[in-house]
Amino acid sequence: MKTLHLFVEGIVQGVGFRFFVYRIAQQLGICGWVRNLPDGRVEILAQGKSTHLQEFLKELRIGPRFAKVTNIEVQEEPDAPILNSFEITY
Repeated sequence: MKTLHLFVEGIVQGVGFRFFVYRIAQQLGICGWVRNLPDGRVEILAQGKSTHLQEFLKELRIGPRFAKVTNIEVQEEPDAPILNSFEITY
């Protein structure tokens, strides 16, 4: 199990990005959360198998139809607690 803390930049607010992230996380069995930040980025904590997280990142770079992802900052979180669901937080 691996945990990633992600910051997604670009046109990622007001385009259904959090719901897109939620749907992909559900499909891949990833736990964690997603939320908008005041600076226009989207923050994600994602926990799952390495192969699933790689696919998750690949999908995030594509994004939903009206989003344009310009950068994803990735930080590993080795001491994160075990999570058991994925949520959209506000």
